[in-house]
Amino acid sequence: MKHRTHDQARRACSACRGCAAPSSSSGTLHLKDAAELLKVSEMTVRRDLAGPDAALALLGGYVVNAASPTGVKYTFEQEIDQHTQDKRLACRSAAASIKEGDTIFIDCGTTMQSLADCLPEDLPLSVICYSMNVASIVTRRPATQVMVMGGLYHPSSQSFASDDGLSYLRRLGINKAFISAGGVHWTRGASCSNFHEVAVKQAVIETAMESILVIDASKLGSLKSAFFSDIGAFSRIIVGGAASADMRKHFRSLPVEYVTGAT
Repeated sequence: MKHRTHDQARRACSACRGCAAPSSSSGTLHLKDAAELLKVSEMTVRRDLAGPDAALALLGGYVVNAASPTGVKYTFEQEIDQHTQDKRLACRSAAASIKEGDTIFIDCGTTMQSLADCLPEDLPLSVICYSMNVASIVTRRPATQVMVMGGLYHPSSQSFASDDGLSYLRRLGINKAFISAGGVHWTRGASCSNFHEVAVKQAVIETAMESILVIDASKLGSLKSAFFSDIGAFSRIIVGGAASADMRKHFRSLPVEYVTGAT
């Protein structure tokens, strides 16, 4: 079904200038129109396009060619060297709030790899994670108990996802959950690029005593295709790097902390 959906959607996008559906000259197709043409639900299209091998991508509610500049999808390799200093600033501030004996959840993504690096040395902790890059760091800590959620491996974010993993997560007591995001918008909330991450993020936000969003300043005002939470779910939003005055005014009433120097 997935390959058929990809082939049909690709043909639909290529021919969209000749149909009644709204489109652009670059051959894009709105999600709703794609679902109607394929006679499937919008969610089915979303799930099919979320795979790492998908030739098409979902961007701003439109199906686009993943190879085009506007259709670039998140991959770990692309993000690892982006905004590293700002990520580090945010993560140092976040790690400073961790106390001895805490059970913490560390989300997936390159920012969370930096957070794992910033954990206080030799502090006894329990760490829950679901990505290889975070697990490879925290398992080397002598005073840390590590719980890794398993499931189907997603190379784009080096993470795992499964229903069993979610059930396991919901049975754990979590003091602090550190959450990553690809976009944080003042009205549209927190979002990411990978749909398999949504259920994990939402489950830990529901479970943890405190949820903390940790991002670099480039994520502010951005919106990715996979929404996972309203801003009000977070007790703190830690932003590494400088944000313009115009951008800050949108987040004025929210618990945002800007970290622009050594912490």
